[in-house]
Amino acid sequence: MLMKKYIFMKQSSRFLVFFLVSLSVVFSQVKLAQTGAQFLSVDSDARAGGMGGALTTVEMNSASLFFNPAGMARMNAKIDAMASQNQWIADIAYNSFSFAFNPNQGAWGVFAASLVSVDYGDIQGTQRWNNEPGYIDTEILTPSAYAMGFGYAKALSDKFAVGAHVKYVGLNYGKSVYPAEDDNATPDTVKSHLAFSSAFDFGTIYRTGWNSLAFGMSVRNFSNEVTFESEGFQLPLTFTLGISMDVFDLKREMLGNQKLLVSIDALHYRSHAEQIRVGLEYKPIEMVAFRTGYMSSNDENDISFGVGVKAIGLMFDYAYEPFAHFDAVQRMTVRFSI
Repeated sequence: MLMKKYIFMKQSSRFLVFFLVSLSVVFSQVKLAQTGAQFLSVDSDARAGGMGGALTTVEMNSASLFFNPAGMARMNAKIDAMASQNQWIADIAYNSFSFAFNPNQGAWGVFAASLVSVDYGDIQGTQRWNNEPGYIDTEILTPSAYAMGFGYAKALSDKFAVGAHVKYVGLNYGKSVYPAEDDNATPDTVKSHLAFSSAFDFGTIYRTGWNSLAFGMSVRNFSNEVTFESEGFQLPLTFTLGISMDVFDLKREMLGNQKLLVSIDALHYRSHAEQIRVGLEYKPIEMVAFRTGYMSSNDENDISFGVGVKAIGLMFDYAYEPFAHFDAVQRMTVRFSI
């Protein structure tokens, strides 16, 4: 017994040292750069919205593809599906879907697929013209974006899990009309604004074995430079370190089946200041969850709220996120597992 306890403490200490060193490396990097495809940085899942996006070490079955693919490695269900809608600012709408398949109770790992689509709404197109305003209205533009991917995760032991997610990203920003220099001889040029890229996510989760304490890390949107017309840009690469625990485990005999999950993430972005995210989820009973979250380094939105209800095999989540100068953001998610 003493030997097992010593081995556990040694392994946990090593991982804690690795976690703290990684955290210091992440926050020592302060250089920022411009990126494109920012929709990849927006959380569309309502549970994430309610908890400030602090889900790196929270296991969420197929929805973990959008945060840390290792989070679906210990999925108990054979099939899990998620559909989510996010009414974002400026009438931008996000729709996300995920599906996971566990063919042999985790022995072969968990296979999954994902899809995110973005509708930026209608934008009035214009064209330069030789009149008093200097332009004329053209057609209505409908810019959009999407990312679809496949993921895999496996628990290598009862404590350590890994996962990966490969995505194909597409951007459609409409088209432009370039007037000919000689109106009588050369027709106008119409050019579509499209860009495509592949991206890679991967992550790990380590369960310490002490109550429900877990550490984890993820890297999202790792890719080559994307070329859009004559300009190049990077996708929003994000490094995340996380820690979580049901703190009611410390007084389990007194609190019964109640749960209070505390999750903290430290994020380093390519194009945003470093950020701390904190999420809380309280479950008085297994069927109901109340959530709140906080995000540092955000001027517009730094706090969020959410609720979840589970019944007849379905889980419904709702999140509300107030903004300072925009309408509040609302997210809705439905999950199903068998």
